[in-house]
Amino acid sequence: MIAKGLRPPVGLPLSRPVFALTLLASTALAGSLAHADGDEVHFRPGHLLLSRAVFVNNAVTITPGVTQLPPNCVSPNCVTATADGTYPTVFNNDGVDGSFGLTAKILLDELRLDGRHVQSLEVPNSAQRGVSQNKDQMVTSFSSKSELALNLSLDHRSVTFMGYLAPIGAIDVSNSNTPDVIDPTNPVPGTYYRLVAEVDENGRFHFTKVNGYSGNNGRAAIFNDRHGAGVFYTAGNAGNGGNPQPAGVITGAGMQIAREADAPLARQADPGGPFPLGSFNITELGQKADKIGKDTNFRGLTVFNNVVYTTKGSGGNGINTVYFIDTTGNAANGSPKACPNGVGLPAPSASLPTTQIFYDGSKLAGQGVTPYNMCVLSGFPTALKSTSSFPFGIWFADANTLYVADEGNGTATFDPTSNSYTAAKAQTSAGLQKWVFDSTAGAWKQAYTLQAGLDLGVPYTVQGYPTGNNAATGKPWSPATDGLRNITGRVNRDGSVSIWAITSTVSGSGDQGADPNRLVMITDKLSAATLPVSERFVTLRTANAGEALRGVSFTPGTGDGREEAHDRGSCGRDHRGDDCRDTD
Repeated sequence: MIAKGLRPPVGLPLSRPVFALTLLASTALAGSLAHADGDEVHFRPGHLLLSRAVFVNNAVTITPGVTQLPPNCVSPNCVTATADGTYPTVFNNDGVDGSFGLTAKILLDELRLDGRHVQSLEVPNSAQRGVSQNKDQMVTSFSSKSELALNLSLDHRSVTFMGYLAPIGAIDVSNSNTPDVIDPTNPVPGTYYRLVAEVDENGRFHFTKVNGYSGNNGRAAIFNDRHGAGVFYTAGNAGNGGNPQPAGVITGAGMQIAREADAPLARQADPGGPFPLGSFNITELGQKADKIGKDTNFRGLTVFNNVVYTTKGSGGNGINTVYFIDTTGNAANGSPKACPNGVGLPAPSASLPTTQIFYDGSKLAGQGVTPYNMCVLSGFPTALKSTSSFPFGIWFADANTLYVADEGNGTATFDPTSNSYTAAKAQTSAGLQKWVFDSTAGAWKQAYTLQAGLDLGVPYTVQGYPTGNNAATGKPWSPATDGLRNITGRVNRDGSVSIWAITSTVSGSGDQGADPNRLVMITDKLSAATLPVSERFVTLRTANAGEALRGVSFTPGTGDGREEAHDRGSCGRDHRGDDCRDTD
């Protein structure tokens, strides 16, 4: 069986508004909502865009000791809820339902480079007046920590991210099936499309349905609109059931490609698919195959010099490291030409992919999606099931300098004597890793890891968030930074780089992905080969209770030469410049 190709786009152009916008008028991130039906928003090029998940309290009725989870479950997959729908104790249900989550609002915050708030835009959702079931809308899963990465399109005209076509307050959506890929072993029987969202500099959204990531979630998307390509590259994970996994779960994992739909959601036909863009198997490195489809549990995503890069940093299978897609074909042994033994470097003549892998369906169960077209980037880890490498966001400062966010190990070991999460505090690789290319060795080498100012493992308090211990876990509610997730950056004219990052956390919460986390920033000397002792992260924003920060990018239009002059200044290391002050 050979996979079918992508369907052609139909319908309306992206530039046509298809819904009413909602703005946060307050200068505070948690300010009151003002409805501006039909009005347009203008994001200023050169500013930051921050994605935020906002919990809606008691959006669904959950009765402890009565409500069966997941919804519409079938024995023996049913468990009984232990907590009601109140934040944050609702996430103690994760102790009995490993798929537990509630869909929530998505807010996009425009910030100056120093973190000062400019305006906020709410993604259409069912909690808004006038947004009925057949209207364009999208939600995220609270507390899925890997979701809502933000990425500028390749022409910088829009920012893309992923979510779900579902109402507010829906349970366990992030582990649901997609309509075209039903896994009978998935304990979550619900079905929901995954969505790719685009927002332009006037705040206009457009959504595209996809069937990838059944049983799990899409994490990141980048729109390739060069030369009329009109396709999304997406990264995520699939599968929430048994082994072996159904064909659609295997083909719908990892790196996917989707054709941009030009119609509102209600007019979009079933998109078909999934359509795999990239495939990797640990057998490329001579390892014995493990659970097919889980070697490609990807999350970070970037494009640099016509090459698509991604990361794997979680899960019980495969290799936590940095990968790239090779578009130059396959070697005699069936592996990519760029890495006959699984590890390599992109070809200088590499071109961006514009179509899916046309795989042989008869080989899916035993080999996954073939032919393989992904490689481990030379110099990065190749150890199986690592307990010390957890890469997430990635950003190239130039062809020889790569920054990699490491999320940390997520271990919430707490010592009341030192008032710290000891495992998080002891980490040496969590934070922001700087990698430099060694042209002699033909490999990337880690120069150092930036951690100062993150206060790894040190609890902090958030107004309105519980203090003391969570009775369900016996550990403190107060979160501490464990590492970093999504990042973005820029090269300054003084030879430094400024990098903005979203923190990960550890805590005694029922689900650490629900913790209020932070937006931080650091400036690093680009030419430095050893750790500069004076460089420290500063906190620009801390999420309020009921919020979680997810992704960070620059606003649409950034990088096309139209940035405002006052936003072009260097973010100096003392952070006293107008653009880079710590305003907390």
